[in-house]
Amino acid sequence: MSEPTTDTDAAPLQRHEGAWPIFLIFLRLGLTSFGGPIAHLGYFREEFVARRKWLAERSYADLVALCQFLPGPASSQVGMALGLARGGYPGLLAAWAGFTLPSAIALILCALGLSTWGEAMPAGLLQGLKVVAVAVVAQAVWGMARSLCPDSLRVTLMAAAACFVLAVPSALGQVAVILLAALIGLVLFRPEPGAATDALPVRTGRRRALLWLALFAVLLFGLPLLAEALGWRSLALVDAFYRAGALVFGGGHVVLPLLQAEVVPTGWVGEEAFLAGYGLTQAVPGPLFTFAAFLGAAMRDGPSGWLGGLLCLVAIFLPSFLLVVGALPFWERLRRNARTQAALMGVNAAVVGILLAALYHPVWTSGIRAPQDFALALLALVALMFWKLPPWLVVAACGLSGWMLDALWP
Repeated sequence: MSEPTTDTDAAPLQRHEGAWPIFLIFLRLGLTSFGGPIAHLGYFREEFVARRKWLAERSYADLVALCQFLPGPASSQVGMALGLARGGYPGLLAAWAGFTLPSAIALILCALGLSTWGEAMPAGLLQGLKVVAVAVVAQAVWGMARSLCPDSLRVTLMAAAACFVLAVPSALGQVAVILLAALIGLVLFRPEPGAATDALPVRTGRRRALLWLALFAVLLFGLPLLAEALGWRSLALVDAFYRAGALVFGGGHVVLPLLQAEVVPTGWVGEEAFLAGYGLTQAVPGPLFTFAAFLGAAMRDGPSGWLGGLLCLVAIFLPSFLLVVGALPFWERLRRNARTQAALMGVNAAVVGILLAALYHPVWTSGIRAPQDFALALLALVALMFWKLPPWLVVAACGLSGWMLDALWP
C-alpha cells in the first residue's frame, strides 16, 4: 500500500468549493490566454501553483504529464482536472466553460459573419488568413519535431508517417498510422526509467473511473455504427468531432488534419472557409479545439449557426471529459510503465508526421498560390518564431497584408 502524500502545498486542492468562483477564475484565463497550449500551461502554473497555491510544483508537473499522455487538448484537460479536484464534477464543467466559451463564441460569430457577408469580404483578406495558417502550422511542426523527434529513428518514423498519410488521405489512415507507430515504439524504443514522483493529489474512485472509460470506448466505436444506421446529419457530426477529439495526440494543431479529413471531402465545409477559420482561431485566446465551434457554425447543410457550433464544440471536448475523470486513478502506475512510455515515443513521432503532411496539404497547397503568398508566409513565420509577436497580431497583419497585395496584384 502506498503511503499518503506529504505534499503540504497540494492539500488545499482537496477542498471543494462552489462552481461559480472556479468559473470566474477560468473565465479570466479564457479571455487573456493567448499563445497556444504551451503558453496556456504557463498561465495555469502562474495562477494555480505560484499565486493560489492550489497544488505544488511537482504535482502540477505530474498532472501536465498525464494530460500530455492522453489524446486531446492538454491545456484544457489540465484545467478540467484542476476544476474536478477543486469543485467535483460541477467544478470541472465550470473550468471548461470559463476557459473555452470566450473563444468559441467569438469564432461562431466569425463563422456567421463569413456566411452572411462572405461574398462582400475582400478575397485578399481571406487569402491572408489562409497564408498565416501556413506559418502557424510550420511553427508547430518545427517545435514539436525538436522535442518529440530528437534522434534519427524518430525522424524516420515521422517522415514515414507523413508519406503514409499523404498516400492515404483519410481519418482512417491517420488512426492506422498512430496504432502502427505505437507498435513500432514498443519494439524499438527503450525509455530511461524516470525518477520517483509525488502522488497526484487528484483522486477519483476506480470503479467509477472504469465506467467513464467504458463510456468513452462505447461512444468511440458505437457512434459510427449508429450514425450509419440512422442517417441523421446531426449524429454524423457528433461522431466526426467526437472521433477527432478522441484520437488527437500532440496538441491542438494536430486536430487540423483530422477535422479537414472529416468536413472538407464530405462537403460540410468548403476548403477556403476551413483555412480561413483556422487562421482566425490563432487570433483568439483559449484552446485551439474551439475551431470546432467555427466549423459547426459554418456547416453548409444540417445543423449550423449557434446550434451547429455548440454541438460540434461539445462533441470534440467530450472525450477529454471522459478521459480525465477516467484516467486519473490509474495514472500513478501507468506513468511509470516503460512499455507505455515506449509506445508513446512512437506515437509522438507519428503525430509530428501527421502534422507535417497537413502542412503540405491542405495548408500549403491551398494557401501558397503565388510568390507574394510565400513571402508573406515567411514573414509571418519569422514574426512568430523569432520576433515572438502575439499570434493575434500576426493574424491581423496577414489579413490586412493579403488585402493590400490583392489590390496591388489582382
